[in-house]
Amino acid sequence: EVQLVESGGGLVQPGGSLRLSCAASGFTISSYDMSWVRQAPGKGLEWVSGIWSGRDRTFYADSVKGRFTISRDNAKNTLFLQMNNLKIEDTAVYYCAKWGNTPPGQGTQVTVSS
Repeated sequence: EVQLVESGGGLVQPGGSLRLSCAASGFTISSYDMSWVRQAPGKGLEWVSGIWSGRDRTFYADSVKGRFTISRDNAKNTLFLQMNNLKIEDTAVYYCAKWGNTPPGQGTQVTVSS
């Protein structure tokens, strides 16, 4: 059974940082293109970042470019999202998923507020 469990969210002030984790089971993340998406209150899913399998090429939405970094630890079968210089508009539930798939997990809440 494919499972993705997100963690690491929380409440942070503008300008702060968080590191999200996504622990995978039932498949090997290094074999798949993976992504992070988010859903802000009252809005639809927004793609945030992605990483290709194999070559580890990374991609970012313009809204997070230069602030967020996607990475993975193949030994731990875990995907990460380092988020720096957080803004109020980054407030959302963050999900990881195989790129292009509907996120299967519960997500982790990120709230940026002063």
